[in-house]
Amino acid sequence: MNLRRNGLWWQLGVLTLIVLTIGAAMVFVERRNRGPSADEVDCSKFKCVALTFDDGPTPFTDRLLSVLGNQRAKATFFLIGNKVAHDPDAARRIADAGMEIGSHTWEHPNMSTIPPTAIPAQLRKATQAIAAATGRAPSLYRPAGGLSSDEVRAEAGRQGLAEILWDVIPFDWINDADLAATLYMLKTQIRPGSVVLLHDTYSSTVDLVYQFLPVLIANDYHMVTVSHLLGTRSAGSSYGGRENGPPANAIHDIAADRTPTLQPTASPKPAPNLPITDIPNQNPGGPPA
Repeated sequence: MNLRRNGLWWQLGVLTLIVLTIGAAMVFVERRNRGPSADEVDCSKFKCVALTFDDGPTPFTDRLLSVLGNQRAKATFFLIGNKVAHDPDAARRIADAGMEIGSHTWEHPNMSTIPPTAIPAQLRKATQAIAAATGRAPSLYRPAGGLSSDEVRAEAGRQGLAEILWDVIPFDWINDADLAATLYMLKTQIRPGSVVLLHDTYSSTVDLVYQFLPVLIANDYHMVTVSHLLGTRSAGSSYGGRENGPPANAIHDIAADRTPTLQPTASPKPAPNLPITDIPNQNPGGPPA
C-alpha cells in the first residue's frame, strides 16, 4: 500500500514538473516571438510607437497601467501638476510601473494666451509636484491642446524641458465610447515612429487601449516611451510630429475572436480637470465637471 501511495505521489510529482516545464517554455516562446522588451528594443530595427496619455492622474489610471503592463507595453504620461499634488500616490504608481512621466503644466491653461508672467510658474510648479511625488523631475512637457509659442519654449528651455507634441490624433475625447471611430483613426494614422495623443480622463480610452494593443502586437509593433523612441531631447526644443500621410506599414486587423471582450458595463463619466485658480479668465479644458 505504501509503495502504491509513494508511486502515485511520484507520478503526480513528475506530471506537475512536466506541466510547469511546458508552461515556462510557452512563456519563453511567446516572449521570444514578440521580440525584445519595450525597454530594450532598437527602434531603428523594429517598429515602435509611443502612446502618450494626457491629463492624469485620474480614477482610470490604475486600470490603464494594468492593461499596459499585461501586454508588456510602456507609455508616457503627461500629468497635470495640480492633479499630481492632489494625488501624489497615483503619480508614484505610474513611475513604479516603469512608465515615463512628463509635465502637462500646473493647471492646463492655454499656454499661448496666458500672461507671459504666468508661464514660468505653470512649468515650474508642475515639475516640483512631479518631482515631489516620484523623486524625479520630468525633462519633457506638453502644453495643453498643443498650444505653445516661442516664449513658452524659451522658458521651457531655461527650465530644462523639451516640448513634445504628436503626429497621430485619434480624437478619443470626442469619440468617447464610439470605440470603432477611434480605432479607425488609429489604424489609418499609425506608422513606425508615431507619437500618439490619447487621454487618461476617459474610461472608454482604457477600453480602447485594451482592445487595440493586441492589434499593434499582431502588427509587430513595440510600445515604448517617448524618450526611448525619440532619444534625448534638447531643452527648449519642440517635437511637432511628422507630416501625416499614408502609413508606411498598413495595419492589418485581427480576427474578431482575438479581440479582447469588454465587460457590458456603462462607461463612467470622464474625469474633469481641476479648476484654474491662478490665472483669471482661463479654464482648464478637458471634460466638463
